[in-house]
Amino acid sequence: MTSFIAVDWGTSNRRAFRIEDGQVVASERDDRGAASVAAADYPAEVAGIRQRLGDLPMLLAGMVGSNIGWRSVTYVAAPAGLADVAAALDWVDDRTAIVPGLSYRDGVHADVMRGEEVQLLGAVAAGLVPAEALLCQPGTHCKWATVERGAITRFTTAMTGELFALLRTHGVLARQLGHPVEPGAAFLAGVAEGAKRDLAASLFAIRARGVLGLADDADAASFASGLLIGADTAARIESGTTVHILADPALGALYAGAIDALGGTSHAIDSQAAFVAGITRIKDLAA
Repeated sequence: MTSFIAVDWGTSNRRAFRIEDGQVVASERDDRGAASVAAADYPAEVAGIRQRLGDLPMLLAGMVGSNIGWRSVTYVAAPAGLADVAAALDWVDDRTAIVPGLSYRDGVHADVMRGEEVQLLGAVAAGLVPAEALLCQPGTHCKWATVERGAITRFTTAMTGELFALLRTHGVLARQLGHPVEPGAAFLAGVAEGAKRDLAASLFAIRARGVLGLADDADAASFASGLLIGADTAARIESGTTVHILADPALGALYAGAIDALGGTSHAIDSQAAFVAGITRIKDLAA
């Protein structure tokens, strides 16, 4: 039986899994993300995870390998598949390794990811998506990745979620954006406008419509979210494009609504199953 611990270590949160023969048998989630852990504290954090989930080999993915994590690990340049990622593991000791993440350059365009590559490539390894596909992983920084022959060949990161969070907490629109985001008519109206109009002007128009009594502020957050997601989606797809979405159900539903409204076809993918498949394959390739 092959047993190990995998940690998806994000900026704000982390998830740890005890995996046996490719199946999760125990897990935990907490708010000990990379932003809240000092570099000197990682050995104790790793020891604590082993104490709770088992004294096993461990693979760490995500921001743990960034300049705000345990130590900065060199990216693997795209195009890259799981074998390339496994070959570039950064070994802290003989039982603990950090997954490197991916970089992409195309002329003046440059991009990076840490952690998302495990899910994106894991989705292919698990047969959840075809070997040739467009994948979307929404979040604070939304990733759009093209997979060809099982490898990520290019990708783009959009700060869609972060922009919405900033608008909601700072600036002139903050008072209007306190209501929950719902994937209804207001959201879809925002998607349609965000896909074709000046985004900055459309955002300010939220204030103007509220001041003039032309729109209900209860719909403002949904409309603003639609604007941002619509602009993001319209920049990535054409009518008829199929997109595989790896996200939690609520956020995934928003992106699915935008993709479908703009003439694409969306498919929801189990992001945890994709991560487990990807990290297990990396472990097997590194053995």
